[in-house]
Amino acid sequence: QVQLVESGGGLVQAGGSLRLSCAASGRTFSNYAMGWFRQAPGKEREFVATINWSSDNTYYADSVKGRFTIARDNAKNTVYLQMNNLKPEDTAVYYCAATNTYYSGIYAYEYDDWGQGTQVTVSS
Repeated sequence: QVQLVESGGGLVQAGGSLRLSCAASGRTFSNYAMGWFRQAPGKEREFVATINWSSDNTYYADSVKGRFTIARDNAKNTVYLQMNNLKPEDTAVYYCAATNTYYSGIYAYEYDDWGQGTQVTVSS
């Protein structure tokens, strides 16, 4: 089992930037892929980005491609989500999640452990 703690959320104006962090503990961090998902009020949780164990494979939802960047530091047991040019439709609770394999996934069922989430609010 992996314990995940997100941080870095907040309120930002449209066009601004935020960087989310997710600190992991438990299983060896470099042994599994990580992902970010988000859930807006009244909507289902949706995939945002994923990164494999070695950082040589990343994948993004079309809605964030070119604006968001996922990265990880295995020495710090941390995964990041750099969010630039934020839009009001990016407002959601953002969750990091861990798989139990080396390889990335875009579906929530592929992830075994989840953080509590951090709120991101983008004002227009």
